[in-house]
Amino acid sequence: MVDRSPLWSDRHQAGLALAEAFAECRGLADNTTLLALPRGGVPVAAAMASRLGLPLATWSVRKVADPAWPELAIGAVAAGGVVVWRNGEGASRRATTAAAHGWLREQEQELRRRQLLFGDPPGEQLFGRHLIVVDDGIATGMTVKAALLSLRKFQPASLALAVPVVDRDITAELSLLVDRFVALAEVDDLQAVGLWYEHFEQLRDEQVLPLLRAHSAAREQVPPQASINTQEL
Repeated sequence: MVDRSPLWSDRHQAGLALAEAFAECRGLADNTTLLALPRGGVPVAAAMASRLGLPLATWSVRKVADPAWPELAIGAVAAGGVVVWRNGEGASRRATTAAAHGWLREQEQELRRRQLLFGDPPGEQLFGRHLIVVDDGIATGMTVKAALLSLRKFQPASLALAVPVVDRDITAELSLLVDRFVALAEVDDLQAVGLWYEHFEQLRDEQVLPLLRAHSAAREQVPPQASINTQEL
């Protein structure tokens, strides 16, 4: 493996860099929402939200994996009954196997738990809004694809995808699903997103929730005249 130097110290720094790419959205809280894919996307999106003055929410999605290979996604599930499977001749076989062994059902249950825990907004609240979907990096693209297909069902005004790093091989496919795709780095053979950060810990629920609460509390402290057009999530 080629030795690569990290591009960002942590997810927060990457989020600040992404915010610069969306500078024209600063202050457009009346019609624009940042949607973080938990857990890793939350600190990235929180940094963007603070810099741009935009509302922040989560949009939960879960990968489906064979327990023998937990890091390899064979599919993903998102709100609205959206389920996607890894492309190729084995897609239908993977779907049948996951259903038969209960792997899909387990992830659907975990999806509902996260939706309630993180407070995902009802899809109807996203109708007609400009949505910016944020994650900390994309290797296989399975979970992001499920999230984007899910969000399209709720007819947003526009749908953008913002990530610090993405595997070059999947950029074309994902670009077809959004109106705008911003990736700070496109790399070959992205085997692990964490390699591009100096500090990249696996986040727990109790680390993500304070970030969401802190951002919500900060917005509530804005004087009414400065946020008169803000639509609450």
